[in-house]
Amino acid sequence: MNSFSIREIPRLVISILIVFLAGSVGTLYTLKEITTWYVYLAKPGWTPPNWVVGPIWSTLYILIGTSLFLIWRKGLGRKDVQIAIVVFAVQLAINVVWSVVFFGGHNIFGGLVLVLLLWIAILINILVFYRISKPAGILLIPYLIWVSIASYLQYNLFILNP
Repeated sequence: MNSFSIREIPRLVISILIVFLAGSVGTLYTLKEITTWYVYLAKPGWTPPNWVVGPIWSTLYILIGTSLFLIWRKGLGRKDVQIAIVVFAVQLAINVVWSVVFFGGHNIFGGLVLVLLLWIAILINILVFYRISKPAGILLIPYLIWVSIASYLQYNLFILNP
């Protein structure tokens, strides 16, 4: 296992910032809709309260960014690392597009399709990262769990809001 060097802090910070920047794009479409459009949707009783969603995503973004860092530090010259970063970028892009489609476009069905694609992309991301760095893959498991919950919620929203 590679020990962490103080010289790697900028790379770690950049990795986490990449994820937070992507998340902030989604947030631009989400925040105003939470109190306008989303509040009026029929939701199941187990829907997580809005006040927990931000802290959960912030924690997940730190884990996701740290996972990216652990792959990046293996070396961008490696073909498996390059492929892993492309897989990572695809799942992160799907994450952003989900917010745009669901919250920005008020498209419940489109959100359902995208969240299912996101779940698959995260699973692939975990597998690809795990082959390169077991900790990097493991750090993405909470993300998959949260998106599993979100997928079930999205399905319920689709059923409850025809």
